[in-house]
Amino acid sequence: MKKYVVPVTLFALFIFFGFVTTVDAHVTVWPKESKVGAYEKYTVRVPSEKESNTTKVELEFPKEVSVNTVHPVPGWSYQFIKGSDGKNTGIVWTATDEGIKAHEFFEFPFIGANPDQAASLSWKAHQTYADGTVVDWAGAPESEKPASVTNISVKTGAVDENHTTDTNPIQTNSTDSKSQWIAIALAALALLFSLINLFRKKATNE
Repeated sequence: MKKYVVPVTLFALFIFFGFVTTVDAHVTVWPKESKVGAYEKYTVRVPSEKESNTTKVELEFPKEVSVNTVHPVPGWSYQFIKGSDGKNTGIVWTATDEGIKAHEFFEFPFIGANPDQAASLSWKAHQTYADGTVVDWAGAPESEKPASVTNISVKTGAVDENHTTDTNPIQTNSTDSKSQWIAIALAALALLFSLINLFRKKATNE
């Protein structure tokens, strides 16, 4: 029995710290759900995951959404990216100061006009660090670096019919947050039981 205690403990530690470091660790766009035809306030949440500061953030707009209004953010300049037809296809925020330091995050708000039909919007983002590293958050939902997704549906309680939603994105991630914290709790329990078994085994041997 003793030979299994250390591997189980290490496995529990791996799961626990793995989930802790991945909670809200990606570049995401909030809210995750909105209504067809709404003028939605979207917010890009950008955490800095390296010891190097984040100095530039590029977001590609889904073709179904029209974006022409952005909220200016202190310490950052912005520039729309335009397609051949003159439509805004993306935006680039560039730090005018230090950028986003390690272990910090920043939020960039803008308003988007949602499509008139239900859709799944994929927001591809590109995060540039001061050391020159570029991280592309543009993969499938199950990938290591997924693009953020917003589901546009006919009915949702999050959006008023005639007004832009002003939702605090930090409080909007109820489903994802619950599943993540359940996983963390289970990993913590596994770690606790492993440590109890380890100490019990040591007491027996003594």
